Amino acid sequence: MRVNKKFHLSYCTNIHPGNDWEETFRNLEQHLPVIRDEVSGGQPFGIGLRLSDLASRELNDGNRLNEFRDWLQANNLYVFTMNGFPYGNFHHERVKDQVHAPDWTSSERLEYTLRLFDQLDFLLPDQMEGSISTSPVSYKHWYPEQSEREKVFREGSLNLAKVALRLHAMENTSGKCLHLDIEPEPDGFLENTMEVLAFYRDFLLPAGVPLLSKELSVSENEAEWILLRHITLCYDTCHFALAYEEPAETFASLISAGIRIGKIQLSAALRILPNEETPEQIWETLQKFDEPVYLHQVTEQKEDGTVVTYPDLPVILSERNSFNELRAHFHVPVFLEEYPPLYSTQDQIVKTLKFLTDSPICRHLEVETYTWDVLPDDLKTGLDEMVSRELHWTLNEMKR
Repeated sequence: MRVNKKFHLSYCTNIHPGNDWEETFRNLEQHLPVIRDEVSGGQPFGIGLRLSDLASRELNDGNRLNEFRDWLQANNLYVFTMNGFPYGNFHHERVKDQVHAPDWTSSERLEYTLRLFDQLDFLLPDQMEGSISTSPVSYKHWYPEQSEREKVFREGSLNLAKVALRLHAMENTSGKCLHLDIEPEPDGFLENTMEVLAFYRDFLLPAGVPLLSKELSVSENEAEWILLRHITLCYDTCHFALAYEEPAETFASLISAGIRIGKIQLSAALRILPNEETPEQIWETLQKFDEPVYLHQVTEQKEDGTVVTYPDLPVILSERNSFNELRAHFHVPVFLEEYPPLYSTQDQIVKTLKFLTDSPICRHLEVETYTWDVLPDDLKTGLDEMVSRELHWTLNEMKR
């Protein structure tokens, strides 16, 4: 939905199971009208649509895409953004590091993403920009050697440049500006601002600018402008909180480098502070968040400012070492400030929304708490109720 005529706000439908199109649409049909009625006040309600590769392929069968657009229009709904990060099934089975597969070195990732853009271009209302978030190139633990990582960066950059080439052609045809938003996260090839800046400088621009300049017969300056217009960043407030970065500083660094923020995902991580009186209670409570489906990396900032990333919660839980502060990659409801004796990084969302009030650098806002199924039982409520509460909380923060 539109907020202050500046922003589109929704939630990511990756919270709903949907490996194939039938299951995906059944859940959209069940939940979206309820949440729309609860939060949109009669306005058209925007969707952050998530389609697996299989669901996307099946949506192209027969007349399904036309029928889906008709259903959206009949129900006062519209798609303005999509989540193209998880490629396969995202619920009820082990996902963990496979959320990065296939990575940006593969033709499968490229084809999947281009298909999503074709569908988004068809569904997106006129005079509206569209975004799709995607993986941070690959997963670091798959490529331990620096030479391997550089090869992945080079191959991934060429595929990303091919996306920019297609999006430029699509804009010339439909008039709609579409962008692919790279989403840094812990243990991804891109985790923080410095890694994003280095990737654009050392790999994406050197690979993409010559390709676009040659294919489009434009100057290198114009090719760079096109590339930066269509390959942007997805700023996830949970992920950058795990990097111990402040929103205003990150935004300033990206903007000064010409890197655009295409989408902001509003999500909160767990924040763990030491308590000398009840140390065991901290570990017992944190244990509730150790579940087998998703990766829950843990980060720790050392006294010298460096950030250490542990690959998953069990590593921390087994060692139980002393710490100054830990942050865990578990998306908890955005309205949750604390879960005693644990806390959340909700303050990073508040700071981000305050920054946007003064500097609306991004129009697409998406609440992304996909972990509802695996939350501790005492945090669960009805799904529609929880999503509506998250959106109401966000709207109230934006009004402050």
